[in-house]
Amino acid sequence: MNINDQHILLWKRYQNGDSQAYADIFRLYYPALYQFGFKIAGDSAMLEDCIQELFTELWQNKSQTDVQSVKAYLLKSLKYKILRALRKPGPSRVSEDEKEYGFELSHESLLISEEESTEKAQKVVSAMSQLSNRQKEILYLRFYQGLSYEEISEIMNINYQVSRNLLYQAIKAMKKLITLFL
Repeated sequence: MNINDQHILLWKRYQNGDSQAYADIFRLYYPALYQFGFKIAGDSAMLEDCIQELFTELWQNKSQTDVQSVKAYLLKSLKYKILRALRKPGPSRVSEDEKEYGFELSHESLLISEEESTEKAQKVVSAMSQLSNRQKEILYLRFYQGLSYEEISEIMNINYQVSRNLLYQAIKAMKKLITLFL
């Protein structure tokens, strides 16, 4: 039984009212949710509120949604919670077009091997900053969160083929930009 199947069984136990399964889901996914959410929100307090609200609603509603990936379901739910929170009255922190929210990959999140020079690392960061927000998001989901195309499609609300094409375009753009910088 693979990890995803184990997590699906954990989800089914939660749906049946198992509070330990609910707590296990929280512990398992909180780090990934926080890391992903911070890329969108950039505000720890607001992000923690959104995560807490997500898990409170999950417990109160005992979501009967059948999921193929618990991680993808939770990431997508959190993404929409954050976007709704950013749209609330107050200082505006998001553009009207939700597809162009400020998804950023921080310098710390780039995994650059130790033997690469600082100069090469700066060139990768410069190339990353040239990508669109959607390209940054798909690179993050695929390579830093290790999600499948199906999970990415669900989170980004695009179809499977579009997710493959978008990732291909992002990688192609990165290669071109890095070549220019080198």
